[in-house]
Amino acid sequence: MIVPMKKLVVFVSSSARDSGLKKLRRLGVLHIKPTVAPVSEDLSQIEKQIARTDKALEIIGKDAGQPTGAFEATAAIKTVSEILDLSAERQKISGNLEILNERRRWYDTWGKISQNDLATLRKAGVHLRLYAIDKNQAKQLPKDKLIQVVAQDKSRLYLALIAESREEQIEFKEEIIPETDYDTTVHELEAAESRLNAIAERHKALASERDNLTALRTELEKRQRYASVRDGMGISEAVVYLEGYCPADSLPSVTELADKEGWGYLIDDPDDPEEVPTLIRKARWLKMIDPVFNFMGTIPGYQEFDISLWFLAFFSLFFAILVGDAGYGVLFLMLAIFFRRKYKNAPREPFWLVYVLSGALIIWGSITGTWFGFETVARLPLFSSLVIEQVATFSKDTAQVTRFMMFFTFLIGAIHLSIGHILNGLKKINSLQALAQVGWVGVVWGMFFLAGQLVLSKPMPGFALYILLGGAVIIACFDNYLKGHFWKGLGATIGNLPLSIISAFGDVVSYLRLFAVGMAGAVVEVSFNNMAIGEGVDNLLKGIIAVLIIIFGHGLNIVLCMMSVIVHGIRLNMLEFSGHLGMQWTGQKYEPFRE
Repeated sequence: MIVPMKKLVVFVSSSARDSGLKKLRRLGVLHIKPTVAPVSEDLSQIEKQIARTDKALEIIGKDAGQPTGAFEATAAIKTVSEILDLSAERQKISGNLEILNERRRWYDTWGKISQNDLATLRKAGVHLRLYAIDKNQAKQLPKDKLIQVVAQDKSRLYLALIAESREEQIEFKEEIIPETDYDTTVHELEAAESRLNAIAERHKALASERDNLTALRTELEKRQRYASVRDGMGISEAVVYLEGYCPADSLPSVTELADKEGWGYLIDDPDDPEEVPTLIRKARWLKMIDPVFNFMGTIPGYQEFDISLWFLAFFSLFFAILVGDAGYGVLFLMLAIFFRRKYKNAPREPFWLVYVLSGALIIWGSITGTWFGFETVARLPLFSSLVIEQVATFSKDTAQVTRFMMFFTFLIGAIHLSIGHILNGLKKINSLQALAQVGWVGVVWGMFFLAGQLVLSKPMPGFALYILLGGAVIIACFDNYLKGHFWKGLGATIGNLPLSIISAFGDVVSYLRLFAVGMAGAVVEVSFNNMAIGEGVDNLLKGIIAVLIIIFGHGLNIVLCMMSVIVHGIRLNMLEFSGHLGMQWTGQKYEPFRE
């Protein structure tokens, strides 16, 4: 159920702003809507510190050791600064290290010559110039110069021109001797590498503070939230005011606090539903579907629907048909029980969801006779007694099973989409627009019978055309009905009605994907089984190969089945069903201002 909200404005004296905010935060029921853009130096500093903390956490990595002490914000901030300073130093040294390594490589090529050596030679009347040229340029060297080959590699020559004059040179790019000599370069290189190792060791030691840095970030987020609310308050002379949304059933706690503290307040119904946050309350057992919604990151709008019950019911059915194997269901159930016992403190909702999905899969796989794709298992007395022939995977009359399964998926689609329109009609029960949803139910079932005729060659019953045409007329009259403007509403509807009806036909037929994908999964597992043991296993080597093929084949098939559940099972709920329900999934999460 989507909880009704009230718009609330609270007025507090400027002098009591901070104490009032802290009391509202302890109450923890008001979703804040900033009155002005929250901007302040304090907020800016908090945001910078959050960014610095995130960077520090990224630097030290995820491997945390034992914390050196209890969390203390000031100490944690100093740790962040030390981590970032060390990282900046490391970056600077790493850049300098490239220069030192390049210089070291120069000396490895030319030898330990230095600027002092050149100066000594010049005093003796000898002028030395160094050149590096391509080997194919050797023919261009002048014959009248004293040139010595110092070193060479596959493609280049390293030359020294020995001259008696400072001006004497050859027409190639001259090599510049480094200002720092070889011994100094080696010393600086060793010092840099030693410092980098020390920084790495210190970062490793500081990784033990990861839990404290994480706690610091949580604390900073609280400060940021508080500062955003405080700086987003409206100001009118000696009064500041706060706007937000409060669940209607929590409103008495706010008004009681306001009366006690002498605050003023205004209560009203929301005037813009798009701004109202969505708070969903559901039965505890129904929360098992929340991991799916969290995975998708979808929230219904305030005036939309909580479809948790319908989503869970049909998603379980879709999962069962798409995966289709009772053996997989037993495997999933056993794994869920094992991990639930191993991780007792983990949230229970994902495990309960797997229990339900596994149960649905076991039931469906039992009535289709599919146990890891082995027909021999399906023929065993116990398992064969559970099989319903119309949906049996290993039926002798595969054509009949195919026709029935196609019809069955069309029927699922018609029921699913009809529920969407019925729910939509109940929401509009006080308006004549609710009649349009009745018309849409008629159109959906008309499309169901039409799909049966076009795809399965099943004759349409005589009444099908009447409910289709009658539904279209009702939709045209009431889908955009406005009191006193009947013809205007009719005109607004009738232009898009043909395409909408065609789209409804496509939506009904799209449920055929359940059968097609489920059948494909069954074919894959049967094919791998035949590949593994089709001609029998009469020695140990064949047995090992068969086991490996079966494990690989079924593992691959399970992965493909899970992908099909995400692509098709969720899609039918989020697009087809939600589309006929009129949902846009444009909601924002209810996030009350709390400690």
